[in-house]
Amino acid sequence: MSDQKSTAATRARLWLINAVLMTFIRTALALPYNQRVPFLGWVVRRLVGPMSGYRRAAINNLEKIWPERSRAEHRTIADACLDNAGRTFIENYSSQDFPQRLAQNPILGEGWSALQLAAQDGCPVILVTGHYGNYEAMRAALVGRGYPVGGLYRDMSNPYFNAHYVKTMQGFGGPVFPQGRKGTAGFVRHLKNGGQLVLLFDQHVFGAPILDFVGQPARTAMSAAELALRYNAVLIPFYGIRQPDGLTFETVLEAPIPASDPQTMTQALNDSLTARIEAEPGQWFWVHRRWRADDV
Repeated sequence: MSDQKSTAATRARLWLINAVLMTFIRTALALPYNQRVPFLGWVVRRLVGPMSGYRRAAINNLEKIWPERSRAEHRTIADACLDNAGRTFIENYSSQDFPQRLAQNPILGEGWSALQLAAQDGCPVILVTGHYGNYEAMRAALVGRGYPVGGLYRDMSNPYFNAHYVKTMQGFGGPVFPQGRKGTAGFVRHLKNGGQLVLLFDQHVFGAPILDFVGQPARTAMSAAELALRYNAVLIPFYGIRQPDGLTFETVLEAPIPASDPQTMTQALNDSLTARIEAEPGQWFWVHRRWRADDV
C-alpha cells in the first residue's frame, strides 16, 4: 500500500510540475515571436538560472576551464549562456514560427556542397553539433529545403512533459528517434536509405574515451564517428549561431571530417566545437557537467 501511495504521489508531483510548465509555455507562446524569445531569455537568465543553481554551475565550469579570466567575465558569459538557453527553449516550442523563419535561411560553409552531393548520390550524412546557439536552426533550414533530416532524442524523466517535448521536435519535420533499441533501429534504417541524421556529442559519457575539449580532458562519445565509418556516411560539423539581434541565425555546415579512425575523427569534432566556443563562449551551454569525474 505504501508503495502505491508513493507512486501516486510521484505521479501527482510530475503532473503538477508539467501543468505549471505548460501554463508558463502557453503564456509565452501567446506573445508575438519577437517578444516571447527575449522574454524567455530574460526569465532563464534572471530567475530560473540563479534559483536552480544553473548559473553557479556555469560559473564553476568557467573557473575550471578559464581560471585566468576575471570573475566579471565569468559572470557575463554565464548570463549569456542562460539567456541563450531560454531563447532556444521557446524557439523550439514555436513549432510553426521558428521553422518558417529558418526555412530559407542561407546555409554557409564547405559542408553545404558536400551534403548536396551526398544526397544526390544517395550517400548518408551525419550532422554533428553541440549545445551551442540553437542546434535546431540548421535542421529547420535543411528540412525547409526538402531534406528529411532526422533527430535523436533522450526521453525526459517526466512522462507528462516528455509527451509534448517530443511533439516539438516532430513539428520541425523530418523523423525523430528515441534513444534505445527501437530508436537505434529507426535511425540506422534512415542512414542506410541515404538520409541525414543530427547528433549532439558534447555531454559527459561514462566510460567513453578521454579526449581534449576546450583544453581539458573530457570523456567524449565516439558514436558519431563510429556510425559514419560503419555506414560510409559523410560526417559534417554544423552550427546554428545566434546573431547579435538575438533572433536570427547564421547556419553553417563546416567541411566534412575526413574518414580515418573514430578517435581522430571525434577529436576533430571536439576541436571544431572548441573553436566556436572560444569565439563566442556565451552561446555554449556551460551548465553541463562536461568535465565530471566518473565517480561523481
